[in-house]
Amino acid sequence: MVRRPVAWVVALVLFAEALGIAAVNWFLGVVVDRQDMSLAGLDPHMMSVSSKIGGVVFGLYFALCGLVALLVALRDRAPAGLGRVLLISAAVVHGLLGAFAWGLIGWTAFLAMVVVLGLIVLLLMTYDGRSGESAGTAPEGGTGGTDGQDRTDGQDRTDGQDRTDGHTDGPGRTDGPSGTGSGRSPVTPPAAPTAP
Repeated sequence: MVRRPVAWVVALVLFAEALGIAAVNWFLGVVVDRQDMSLAGLDPHMMSVSSKIGGVVFGLYFALCGLVALLVALRDRAPAGLGRVLLISAAVVHGLLGAFAWGLIGWTAFLAMVVVLGLIVLLLMTYDGRSGESAGTAPEGGTGGTDGQDRTDGQDRTDGQDRTDGHTDGPGRTDGPSGTGSGRSPVTPPAAPTAP
């Protein structure tokens, strides 16, 4: 099975990414604070705090995505609801980061982002087939009627009842079981008398 190893790899990569992004942003915040740097007249302390907050937020985001992938690996079940949305958003974020990394850092960073993007998409696609397969299976049993129940009671009904009591719906209708009683039957002429 390819599903579980992919989920484990995605979880480990996302956890490592969460730790790396949080550490890098925290380090940049410390550097800006100690060097008393300023960009376009911005307050150095505000820049330092913003970098640290951004690192913590992005670190928690990627850690949450890694937790979703870890739960997928442990349960061997497709992500659903918020977990699926988080993994899809992580794939989109990695695509955007790869596009920016190509111009700012180089092709190696772009390649790393594309690899993580491919792993997340592979995880979503492999478990997609599994969830669709489990949802598409119908319960075993006979092919019943439209109301979901099998008609196996052996009754042959055309209008709800069997007409076995002698009733007919035509013009020569009889009301009794053998055509006698109070019912009306066609009049037949009496037989001609025979000479002795």
